Amino acid sequence: MNKVILMGRLTRDPEVRYSQGTTQTAVARFSIAVDRRFKRDGEPDADFFNCTAFGRQAEFIERYLRKGVKVVTSGRIQNDNYTNKDGQMVYSVRVMVEEIEFAESKNASANNGDNGYNGGGYMGGNSAPAPSGAGDGFMNIPDGIDEELPFN
Repeated sequence: MNKVILMGRLTRDPEVRYSQGTTQTAVARFSIAVDRRFKRDGEPDADFFNCTAFGRQAEFIERYLRKGVKVVTSGRIQNDNYTNKDGQMVYSVRVMVEEIEFAESKNASANNGDNGYNGGGYMGGNSAPAPSGAGDGFMNIPDGIDEELPFN
C-alpha cells in the first residue's frame, strides 16, 4: 500500500499549467512545509515535500491556494528520479495528490500574519462573487456558481 497524509503550509504560490491536446488537463505543482513533531539540536524544524495534482484538484489549487495556506493532502509517493546535465543520477520523491482540503479557517489563516493568503478568495482572474449572509445563519449562493461547486 502506498498512501501518505500530510498537513502543512504551502511554501510558495502553486504553479499551474494545462496539458496540450483535445482535452486540456490542469497540472498543479507546489510544495508544502510539514512541521516535525520532535526536533533534535541542529536539525531542521520542518520537512519540505514537492506535490503534483491533476484535473479538478489542480483547478481547485489554482483558484484557492496561495503561499502560506495550511492544507491537508493525501495521495501516494512516487519516485521522481532523473539524470542531471552532469550525467549524475538525482534521486527524489514527489507526492501525487489525490485529495486536498483546507486545514484551518480563513480567520485563523489571516491571524498568522502576512502569509500571502487572502482569506480563500481567488486572486485575480474570473472569480465568482463571494457568497453573502442572509441573516438567518445560512449563506446565499450567487447565481452562476453551480458548476464550480464540488457537489450537485
